[in-house]
Amino acid sequence: MNNMIMRTVPVTADYQPLSAVSLVGTVTISALPSNIGDVFFRGDDGSDVAWTRGEWHPVVRVDLSEIFIKGTPGDAVTLIGGTWG
Repeated sequence: MNNMIMRTVPVTADYQPLSAVSLVGTVTISALPSNIGDVFFRGDDGSDVAWTRGEWHPVVRVDLSEIFIKGTPGDAVTLIGGTWG
């Protein structure tokens, strides 16, 4: 069974996962154009990877609980997609 994934994830000053529970999905992750600062994703080597306001990328079949973000409190990212392939 496939389900839609549509959510806004608030950004905090400390790293947090995009999902509190294991959730495998194919989604487009977007840093909102209205954000004040960059959103930082934790890279596979632990480094900060900055996404600028308005930047977006599709990801395929990833566990959203394993993607961590941080940045300026009050900023946000959106996830749009679903649990399909």
